[in-house]
This record gives sequence, C-alpha cells and structure tokens, in this order.
Amino acid sequence: CIHQLLLYLVNTITNNMISRYLTPKLESRLGSGKAIIIVGPRQVGKTTLIKNLLENKAHLFLDGDDPTVRILLTNPNTEQLKNIIGKHKLVFIDEAQRIENIGITLKIMTDQFKEVQLIVSGSSAFELNNQLNEPLTGRKWEYQLFPISWKELEDTIGFVKSTQQLELRIIYGMYPDVINRAGDEKEVLKQLADSYLYKDILAFGGIRKPEILEKLLQALALQIGNEVSYNELAQLLGIDKNTVSTYIDILEKAFVIFKLKSFSRNLRNEIKTNQKIYFYDTGIRNMVIGNFNALELRQDKGALWENFLISERMKKIHYEGSLAKPYFWRTVQQQEIDYVEETAGRITGYEIKWNTTAKVKIPRSFTETYKAETVVLTRENFNRFL
Repeated sequence: CIHQLLLYLVNTITNNMISRYLTPKLESRLGSGKAIIIVGPRQVGKTTLIKNLLENKAHLFLDGDDPTVRILLTNPNTEQLKNIIGKHKLVFIDEAQRIENIGITLKIMTDQFKEVQLIVSGSSAFELNNQLNEPLTGRKWEYQLFPISWKELEDTIGFVKSTQQLELRIIYGMYPDVINRAGDEKEVLKQLADSYLYKDILAFGGIRKPEILEKLLQALALQIGNEVSYNELAQLLGIDKNTVSTYIDILEKAFVIFKLKSFSRNLRNEIKTNQKIYFYDTGIRNMVIGNFNALELRQDKGALWENFLISERMKKIHYEGSLAKPYFWRTVQQQEIDYVEETAGRITGYEIKWNTTAKVKIPRSFTETYKAETVVLTRENFNRFL
C-alpha cells in the first residue's frame, strides 16, 4: 500500500511540467549577440528546455543526429550558411558535438549573421568543448544542465509532495524520464546506462576496453563517501594509474561523476592531496551496482544520502553562479567533516546524517583553526541546504 501511494504521488508530477532553473537566464540572453551553449548528459531535458523556450517563436531546428544536417554544417562557407539559415532569426542546433568542426561553423554564423541568435546543445563536454572553446572565445554564453534539481522539483510540486518522495529520489535519481515514469524506473535507468554510460562514452572518449570502464564505474560506485586512490584502483583493475586517471577524467567530462578535493590550510596532519568521487545522479550509481533496495535494507544508505545531498548542492552552486568552493576535510587521525564550503573566506562545515538521532561530534581542531561554522544536515533540515 505504501508503494502504491508513492507511485500515485510520483504520477502526479507527470501533469506538472517541471520548471527548469535555467529558463529565465536563457530568456535574458536571447538577442545578446552571442551564441547560447547548453551542455549536459543525454536525457536531462536540454532539447525540451530549449523547445519550450522557443515555443511560439519562429526558429530553425537543426538536429546533429541527422546525417544530412551533419553534412550541411561540416565546413560550410558563408553563402552556404546564408542559404541554410534563410530568414530565420533564431537557430537551434541540437547535439552539436556530432558535427565535425562545429566550432568554426558557429564562429562564422556568429560573426557574419549578427542578427541571428544561435542556441546550441551538446551531450558531450569533452567532445563539444574541444571544438568550441577557441573559435567561440568571447562569443558565447555557456550553461550546464543537470538532471532535475531538488529545488526545481520542490518549486513545481511543493514541499510536502517532494519530501514524501525523498527516498524514491535517492534510490532512483532525478532524471526527468525516471521521475515521469513511475513504476518503470529500473527499465528507464537501464536503457539510459546502456546507451549513455557505455555507448556514448565509449564512442566519444575513445575507450577501447568497455569491460574496464564498467569495472571502474562499479569500483567508484562502491567507494562513494570514501577517499579514492588511483593506485589502488589501478591494482584492482589491472591497468596503470595513468589509464585510471584518463578514464575518470572522461567520466567527469561526460557528467557521470565529479570530484571533491580535500580542504587543507593550516594543520600539518591534514590530508592534502586525496579526493572523493561522487555520482551526479544516485539512480545511475545504483544502476551501476544493481541495487535498488529500500534504504532501510541498505548498508550504504549513509553514503548514498551523502552523495545525494552533495550532488544536489553542486547543482545549486552551478545554477546560482556561486563562487563557493566545495571540499571535504579529514586528518590522518580520521577526524573528518563530510562537506566543507569556502565562500569569500568564510568556511562552513557540514556533517551529513541519515539517522536524525545519531550523535555528532564536530572536531574542535577544525572549528577553532578555521573559525568555521558547522551544520548537521538530516532529513529534517536538508531542504535549506538545497
């Protein structure tokens, strides 16, 4: 009965178009004279976001997945581009990373057709950024779109309904299709992992050993909340440390994982070079290890809760354009703070606990050395953090 109630609550979202945080920012950039670039993994809603933005506006849509479009936009001259654009003042190029030398093409469009507003989306940062950074220097506004954020969900369906879904969102994640297809979450995540995690990343990243990528992802998924050693991963996988570093870099640029560095300023016994690795989406993480058990049955619920909150905080920092710098803190004596944020010289430490009655001991050396504020995050107060 509880599961059926949760499914009912989730299904109510399908009748609510979730408002994306970037919408007003993108609207304010229309007509700016610069290309608008939106990057992010597949299926996070880039195309939907842009089509909603352009609804009731005459525009030209060019799909980079279409072979004909790829041919037309590969190394065209100005006259050819003039024929393609025609009289359109809005041009939307989707999956731009699929088009060879797209950076040069976009530079010509921006320089020669100043009355045309370009909007470009791409699913692969390592592929698209390599093509755009130099040609479009000073000619673009760039934004990253993530899976649905907690704030976007809460703003759309309200505090009560979103909180009632908290456990489902931790287990299945925040991809739009996962949220909108209650009851089919596992199938959606499997298709997403198969097509995006493996097929796309193998193609764009030049990875020749998919079995190594899969084992690396599993190893990282089992280590969330713990410090990651590239040497240990290399020994575990039977590859060299440089290959581990390359694969992790590709996974990060593909928006699958992100790194959290250790915070260190004054104490000699602080860990200075280690890092933690988290998944942008906990549903993808759980698919990688094949575990969708309820939180009460899981030994990893604390680490999963930590991953969920920190990944949501990353979305918030990025969308708000915050200058906050994220870290974790630990000493060789295993004193630790789960998450540390430095903003304009002010340092705040956060301890993350799933169990609301758990006793928390904040290391005095951290608070006194850095004059830091400390906050304990639980299910009762987490929404203020997000």
